[in-house]
Amino acid sequence: MNILLVMVPLSIVLLIGAGFAFFWAVEHDQFDDMDTPALLPLVDVPFAESAAQEEADASLHPAGMPAPAHDPADSSDDASR
Repeated sequence: MNILLVMVPLSIVLLIGAGFAFFWAVEHDQFDDMDTPALLPLVDVPFAESAAQEEADASLHPAGMPAPAHDPADSSDDASR
């Protein structure tokens, strides 16, 4: 029974927080355009933008860091193998 002394006020605080978040979202026009975000994944990206994005992604190291610069003096001749 003592748990009710914690759970009832906690549920009231959560209810007030959810109501505040909802009314804040309505006041800041978060629900004005409900159709466009659902359609955005269906829109094709123009080729120039997608090629630039792929090139930018390829220049990143797997850890998300820029790839180390290529040092021509340090490379070995791959054709001799």
